[in-house]
Amino acid sequence: MATIPANSATGRRKTAVARVRLVPGTGKIEVNKRPFEEYFPTTALQNTVLAPLTLTNLVNTYDVSINTTGGGPNGQAGAVRLGIARALLQVDINLRAALKAEGYLTRDPRMKERKKSGQPGARKRFQFSKR
Repeated sequence: MATIPANSATGRRKTAVARVRLVPGTGKIEVNKRPFEEYFPTTALQNTVLAPLTLTNLVNTYDVSINTTGGGPNGQAGAVRLGIARALLQVDINLRAALKAEGYLTRDPRMKERKKSGQPGARKRFQFSKR
């Protein structure tokens, strides 16, 4: 039995991590063993996830299986987008120029700033009292 070649990649954004697997198929997308439309209910999140595939016209060419943890819906969608873009590069390196031009290969570096000791938050200070 011949094994089907699978391309996998990892995408991250904020505290969300997405492991993406691309297998040649019919375009079925599964996130955490649930249908893609159920996991990302809004069209904005669905468009974010599908962006690299629509840009490269490969929407119905690959089955995508995604395992994502951490963060919220927006962070996870961004992580999935980066993971799909990186996996597509393993399929065809010629897609790099198009994906890079749209910014799909850039990891969003913005993270929540850590809380400092002696303060109620990262930047917030306790109320000043003169007397």
